[in-house]
Amino acid sequence: MRVVSGDLKGRILKAVPGTSTRPTTDKVKESLFNMIGPYFTGGIALDLFAGSGGLGIEALSRGLEKVIFVDREGKAIHIVNENLKSCGLENSAEVYRNDAVRALKAIQKRNLTFNYIFLDPPYKKQQLVKLLEMIEKEKLIHEEGLIVCEHASDIQLPERIGVLKQSRNEKYGIIGITLYKLDAQDEGEV
Repeated sequence: MRVVSGDLKGRILKAVPGTSTRPTTDKVKESLFNMIGPYFTGGIALDLFAGSGGLGIEALSRGLEKVIFVDREGKAIHIVNENLKSCGLENSAEVYRNDAVRALKAIQKRNLTFNYIFLDPPYKKQQLVKLLEMIEKEKLIHEEGLIVCEHASDIQLPERIGVLKQSRNEKYGIIGITLYKLDAQDEGEV
């Protein structure tokens, strides 16, 4: 696993030991960032199921200012911190050990909105719809922002969730990527 592009291109990242996390492959990561970037001029992201931190670190390498990393596993948090340190990104990140729902509630209390939210939960514990509903209800995504959902390719997510509208859906073998953004037509009705 490595950083695919940007300032840290080629940097090797440690993976979380064991089989409890499944890192996004470099090929999928490259395709994903080509869809949403590929490069950024500032902004903030949330990497809600951070694992090793690969998606958030890739986003920082490509120009985001800050990423908040959240994972409920202690081993994952340890690896995220190690990867951030080895890349010199400690000052561009906040790292928290928490479950996704509690993390979203804590973020809402801080009145944060994100340019990008990365959701890559364990495939067997599919909770993307619930998380998307929370993000939409609490208005955690910036008006021009994107929510990136990684899931098993056989999962079909709803076309709409409140004012969130699916903008793209791609399949890479067993992996599916679905993007959501605010529907401009509905923004005034909220």
